[in-house]
Amino acid sequence: MEKILVVGANGTTGKEIVNLLNESQYFEPYAMVRKSEQEQQFTSKGIKTILADLEQDVSGTTSGMDKVIFAAGSGGKNVKEVDENGAKKMIDASKKHNIKKFVMLSSMGADQPEKADDLKEYLHAKHNADMYLKESGLNYAIVRPGSLNNDMLTNKIELSEKLNKRGEISRSDVAQVIARVTNDDVANKKTFEIIGGQTLITNAFSKIKV
Repeated sequence: MEKILVVGANGTTGKEIVNLLNESQYFEPYAMVRKSEQEQQFTSKGIKTILADLEQDVSGTTSGMDKVIFAAGSGGKNVKEVDENGAKKMIDASKKHNIKKFVMLSSMGADQPEKADDLKEYLHAKHNADMYLKESGLNYAIVRPGSLNNDMLTNKIELSEKLNKRGEISRSDVAQVIARVTNDDVANKKTFEIIGGQTLITNAFSKIKV
């Protein structure tokens, strides 16, 4: 089983990702959380945790890991330090420990943050983190969902390297996509956008080459 470090495991989407990986026969998730009181929700299910703060030193967090999923977000409170610099620090740590794949949960609009009507600071931070990952030499997948909602899982999406339209998607469907691209044979060194749609997630990746 591959050891997968989930950064931002305490977030709404992060928790779904950890639970999905925990159900898989291929992956063993490690939930990276910022506060010790956040650990029990994972350890009670037999999920291992790593206590680390993205605003501090995280260079040892990737030791012994096979892959990393970055699903952390500042919620607009400390965008530069968490969404950009925190991601960059995790990328550096991943390079240091020869991580096989780095999966970045980004955002639609991160390719052209200057065109955004709102969330410009956040999208600039995501853009810079995405570019840093692309230039890192690591194998990666950058997932850019539309607006997130808390709707039920549909297992159906619309996916393209560039959708050229806005849309929403449930966090549950995003978590399914993240879990899917964590595999070796899906979306290597690829960046793509997703919104809710009519195509089964398992079939949607035919739109992009491995």
